[in-house]
Amino acid sequence: MSSNTIFRLLYLCDTIPPMLRDIDEQTFSAKPHDEKWSKKEILGHLIDSATNNHQRFVRGQFEHIPFIVYNQVEWAEKSYYQQMDTDRIISFWEAYNRHLASFLQLIPVEKMMCKVDRGEEEPKTLQFILEDYVSHMEHHLRQILGNY
Repeated sequence: MSSNTIFRLLYLCDTIPPMLRDIDEQTFSAKPHDEKWSKKEILGHLIDSATNNHQRFVRGQFEHIPFIVYNQVEWAEKSYYQQMDTDRIISFWEAYNRHLASFLQLIPVEKMMCKVDRGEEEPKTLQFILEDYVSHMEHHLRQILGNY
């Protein structure tokens, strides 16, 4: 059932933003090297993930196995997170994920079995995508914050 996963998502929305705001701007924007993302860009990547998964959660309910993939490197680069205000990125990440949690709770259980093609071997159910989305987020938040 997705309620535990949605609870985890809401917990992250409650606990993570203050921790992110405690990181000084220099540390948040520092790139380990040119090909690696800064903490700010990793958080931006999580916004891109939210955007693309939002589309999967919605379209997956009414389209027959929609094909929805995205180039994460290009999305992060062309969204210019590195040049954006850090507080704006943190606030948007939180607001977007609270929005997702609100509507995900309303999706009928049977719709969570609908599938989306993410460009992998097999299409995935919305339930799988939700669980994967939150696990992916937790992975990247650990990259930013360590073990929070």
